[in-house]
Amino acid sequence: MSTEVTETNRARVSPARVAVVQFEPQVGLENLKSNAAAVEQRLNAAGEAGANLVVLPELATTGYVFETREEAFAHSETIPDGPSLQLFERLAAQHGMYVVGCIVERDGERLYDTAVLVGPDGYIGRYRKTHLWNTEKLWFTPGDEGFKVLDTRIGRIGLLVCWDIWFPETARIVSQMGADIICIPTGWVWTPPPLYDASGVCMAAHLTITAAHVNNVFIATADRTGQERGAGFMGNSLIASTNGWPIDRIAGPDEDTIIYADVDLTATRTAPIWNQLNDLHRDRRTDLYDQMLGYRGAPPLPR
Repeated sequence: MSTEVTETNRARVSPARVAVVQFEPQVGLENLKSNAAAVEQRLNAAGEAGANLVVLPELATTGYVFETREEAFAHSETIPDGPSLQLFERLAAQHGMYVVGCIVERDGERLYDTAVLVGPDGYIGRYRKTHLWNTEKLWFTPGDEGFKVLDTRIGRIGLLVCWDIWFPETARIVSQMGADIICIPTGWVWTPPPLYDASGVCMAAHLTITAAHVNNVFIATADRTGQERGAGFMGNSLIASTNGWPIDRIAGPDEDTIIYADVDLTATRTAPIWNQLNDLHRDRRTDLYDQMLGYRGAPPLPR
């Protein structure tokens, strides 16, 4: 009789119901109230469904495609006292959950594309997007505070944003910092064709699956849908397991939906031994390359 310990038969010591929200926000000051109302409706729905960790799309309360730096500033807010943070904090407290959102952060005369984590007791921390996409470079400053893994009661939560997932170093470093799950607000725009493979899955979703697989870490990506000022968005939000395979399903390109997964977050700390002689983390040749790939912003944690 097999004695293998699996996610389905082991006692869950850090149970979490993870939710990724997919919908269509719109840019423009005239849309701030409707975007906030849409976010509130979906956070309430996720909370009522028992989620205790919810990830929102990139810039869900403001929309994404700005036309000028001045317009980006008009959509910005400070941390931790801005209106989006207040909304996230209120609903996190109401439902006893953690919320990962993404805002246009204003810090003096600089703007950042910033992921934030709030919990039942309020604001926890932020991560400023490292890799900027296209016209983001015209108004946002690249992240200057390094990568973030934040300790919570349910586990260690790592943060990235959108384009970051194209760079394998990001998920590798965050997982080596001890993340149990990496939460990624995204606004994946249309790539050069083909947009999707034959099964309707975009390249960004495949990259998410691969990053979860090679790092033995849960990854939750929340994308948006629709079109905004000529930019189209991919959808395909998903929650990848530590083996890479999506839990539940991958959201369709145009779905307004919430995807859920019931997991034990600390399962990431169990060595992923494929067979008697192979283990993804133990097999790394850190005699040839540094364990943290030269990153000095944080020490590695045992896994």
